[in-house]
Amino acid sequence: MTVQRSRSSYRVVAASAVTAGIIVVAGCSGTPAEDEGAGTLSVLIAAPQEGAGKILEEEFEKAHDVEVEVEVVPYDQIQSKVTLDVQSGTSAYDVIQYWYPTVGALAQAGALADITDWAAGDEDIDQADFIDAVYQPYTQYDGKTYGLPIDGDTHVLFYNKEIFERNGVEPPATWDEYVDVARTITENESGDGVYGTALLGSKSAFNIGSSFFNRLATMSSDPIDSALPQLDSDVAVEAAQAMLDVSEYALPSPLEIGFEQALPQFLAGKVGMMEFWTDLGVFAQDPEQSQIVDGWGVVPLPLGPEGSVSGALNAGWAMGISPNAADEDLAKQFVAFASSADTNEMLITTTGSGIDPTRTSTLESEDYAELVPEVAEVNAQVLPNAQSWPTSPAAPEMIQVLGDNLALMLQGNLSAEEAVSDTWDTWQPLAE
Repeated sequence: MTVQRSRSSYRVVAASAVTAGIIVVAGCSGTPAEDEGAGTLSVLIAAPQEGAGKILEEEFEKAHDVEVEVEVVPYDQIQSKVTLDVQSGTSAYDVIQYWYPTVGALAQAGALADITDWAAGDEDIDQADFIDAVYQPYTQYDGKTYGLPIDGDTHVLFYNKEIFERNGVEPPATWDEYVDVARTITENESGDGVYGTALLGSKSAFNIGSSFFNRLATMSSDPIDSALPQLDSDVAVEAAQAMLDVSEYALPSPLEIGFEQALPQFLAGKVGMMEFWTDLGVFAQDPEQSQIVDGWGVVPLPLGPEGSVSGALNAGWAMGISPNAADEDLAKQFVAFASSADTNEMLITTTGSGIDPTRTSTLESEDYAELVPEVAEVNAQVLPNAQSWPTSPAAPEMIQVLGDNLALMLQGNLSAEEAVSDTWDTWQPLAE
């Protein structure tokens, strides 16, 4: 998520939840065996994953005679940073964490090593255990594998039970109902600082982009085309319009609301419902940061007339290896460790890690279900059916254009139809 406070870094500062210095976890049984040779491994981590990165650093160093040097940078700098590193011959990084929509751009630039044979041939990786809806878009470009998933990010709908009861409303099953519920709550309680919803509308991919793709993924019977999402459609216009319709009943002002602003308002009981990452359930149950312990519920995202239970893969992270890694075997060990079932289960059951399931075994984990049973149940319905944002080499630029036009729409400078059509027109030469 960006130079601004990210999901994980925000929680370090404001929620006191994500800090590797205070989280001590027992070593995972499925991690690689200890090595005899000392060395140094350089790992590039995106700012939204700083908390998880610190945990991985500590746990890997426990099991190996190696120093892990983690460099944390804004997510939107990783693509240019690793491309320059490889093409200049600097070779500063061994392992690269990347946002999954950049996989095509990084692979085309030669910034990620092709790990197809290793990923398929190493039984310890257990490729078949990865949730297919996550694995394919996170790792694949032009029929080859360039990374392994570590965080399966999608949105579900959280709601405040007390606010809903006060206003006589139920969790919305459709996006039209979503607007109606938001209107009712806001009209009744905005004078007391309570709003029907928090629309993530700030102009960063993880916010305004997530709000749009949530609707696109659940309004149509056709899956999103990960090469070129079908914005030349009525459904795409309806998805944008649904954002616009609810914006006037949302926490003010949507263009200034990202996850870092929305999260504390929801936890303080000031927001009726919110589309958010599934790990919110862990935070909502933490009395040190939440005023709504046991007072929240969760359901799948609302649907459009032809949609089905689904969601969009919002954010989402994988680990790749630099083609110039100083020690390829050590880099592989780290990537295998970070993406393993044991590590994923450890992280999704660690308060504040910011990590969600990537594997069928962890999605169905008894420990995960015991920690957040409602979330686990809903996530089991949504994540296997989640749909990808674009992942082609042009995807990062395409997503930026979309966010810019959606922001102009929320500002009142474009209609929903204009925002979508202008984006589609700009995408055409980019996709060629």
